[in-house]
Amino acid sequence: MNTDNNLSNNGQTALVVEGGAMRGIFSTGVLDAFLTQRFNPFDLCIGVSAGATNIAAYLAEMYQRNFKVYTDYSLRPDFISWRKFLTGGHLIDLDWLWAITIREIRLDLDKIFSTPKEYYVGVTEIHSGKAVYLKPEKTNLEDIMKASSSIPIFYRKFLRVNELDCVDGGLADPIPVLEAYRRNAKTIMVIRSRPYSYTKKSESNEFLSKLYFRNYPGLADAIGQRAKAYQEAVVFMRNPPQGIRIIEVNPPESFHTKRLTKDLDLLTLDYQSGFQAGMDIMKQFNRITAS
Repeated sequence: MNTDNNLSNNGQTALVVEGGAMRGIFSTGVLDAFLTQRFNPFDLCIGVSAGATNIAAYLAEMYQRNFKVYTDYSLRPDFISWRKFLTGGHLIDLDWLWAITIREIRLDLDKIFSTPKEYYVGVTEIHSGKAVYLKPEKTNLEDIMKASSSIPIFYRKFLRVNELDCVDGGLADPIPVLEAYRRNAKTIMVIRSRPYSYTKKSESNEFLSKLYFRNYPGLADAIGQRAKAYQEAVVFMRNPPQGIRIIEVNPPESFHTKRLTKDLDLLTLDYQSGFQAGMDIMKQFNRITAS
């Protein structure tokens, strides 16, 4: 198994990227800005769901690869489809998206794994409901990212990777900043998919989700605790321990994109806001880390 929960990383600077389905358009803008300046001071990268796929494109140095995923492939009727869902299929068809993007714009796996940087993808193990951080290899990265992106109910299957049955990594650990801290990172940049003022509250359909997964009590518990885990991560970012520096990069308060947004103009606008935020944080980075 390539599950790696040994907290052995000695990296001093970490990149953490939140998920959020289509809201990941912001973080892909930030990371594309980094690519234009060859900015990559990170020893450790941790992502969940869309955040993990955006990190992969960043490490592959594939400028605007994921912008194309969000603004082309993800907007095709084959991907987000209520018609499919109401007839027993997936609302978010990861099977279709992974197959076509691997065929047409596959990640440069050789480039990703030529770097000495540590890269982990968070998933939620369905029996325990716990977060597990997998260290991918060239042979299983795409499967691990897919598992991390598989939102229960929206995607109807559980995926098995590294001998684990997994779903969306953002359920158990929506913002894995505490995991970066546990892995000894001293400076942690967190790219968010929500504005600074956002407060996570229990979702209105939480009861139905827990009823739906009553045969998986660990997963049901993770769903019930998600808002609490989210807010604990936010509190940690805003009040880090002594000697730990957190750099939080948020979408603007005017951020438009929702989990299932399919409006090309809104997505393009929010990508541009991410790109500008990336340019801005690079200018501040040396000053922030020197202080």
